Amino acid sequence: MKTVKLGKSGLKSAPIIFGGNVFGWTLDEKESFKMLDELFERGFTTIDTADVYSRWADGVSHGTSERIIGKWMKERKLRDKITLITKGGSGLQPGGPKDNSRDYLTGTVKDSLLRLQTDYIDLYLTHFDDEETPVEEALEAYQKFMTSGEIKHIGASNFSAERLQKSITVAAEKDLPAYEVFQPEYNLMVRDKFEGKIEKICSENNLGVIPYFSLASGFLTGKYRTKEDLEGKDRKMFTEKFLNQRGEKVLKSLDQISEKHNISQAGVALAWLMKRPGVSAPIASATKSSHLKSFSEAIEVSLSKEDMEVLNEASETE
Repeated sequence: MKTVKLGKSGLKSAPIIFGGNVFGWTLDEKESFKMLDELFERGFTTIDTADVYSRWADGVSHGTSERIIGKWMKERKLRDKITLITKGGSGLQPGGPKDNSRDYLTGTVKDSLLRLQTDYIDLYLTHFDDEETPVEEALEAYQKFMTSGEIKHIGASNFSAERLQKSITVAAEKDLPAYEVFQPEYNLMVRDKFEGKIEKICSENNLGVIPYFSLASGFLTGKYRTKEDLEGKDRKMFTEKFLNQRGEKVLKSLDQISEKHNISQAGVALAWLMKRPGVSAPIASATKSSHLKSFSEAIEVSLSKEDMEVLNEASETE
């Protein structure tokens, strides 16, 4: 498995990062272990999770994904072979406030270390911005853990361009740890949350970019084309908004390119993202062994300039 660099952090990853938001939700513990085993065997050893996963599912508490990953790493004795990404600062209860205060993040980091059964986290991300808290508070909280070696690198997710730039500036001015990786929502259906100002900031500061929802919560697999396709599906709450004229146009372009290369629509969508300016490695999830085929397809396919133009045009936002 070839690797890619995550900006200037020094961290390396397979070209696709596995999203652990499915652990404890669409995959129970036994199924999660099976998926993690297969991922490791295939060389996908970077795993993204968060303290809040997967509390949105009925009967599932926050921290469940971390607990499953931690138990798996301990039982398999693989911690040193895994690049582990987790996040904190989001409300742990539905509707709870985001909190990036020094005291709160100090607690969330400690809790994540316990659930993950590890002495260190390779990359810890501020999950969401908390505009009521000065940006330096989060950095000050992380400084202590980075000095102790419990956090190796830090990054941010879901920040506005202004707050991301301010965080970078303040880190330099106050000699605080700086964000080295950024995690935006970015895919063929959602382009405006990264392209433009944030993309420019990431490029200018050599931040690694690891987009989440790379397959638009499954929409870009081509499985969900009508409201009927989503009935009774866990992902309806995330995916239904894409059932519109633009969504139809994007799926049509994916059908065209996937047929040309004889690969899945998901493989094409991931390959498009991997070729976009500034992207280090997209985050994608899978719930079945067969779904992992799209990961390999995305890595192996070579999309032409014309392929990229077709996909770019179909997914343009007004």
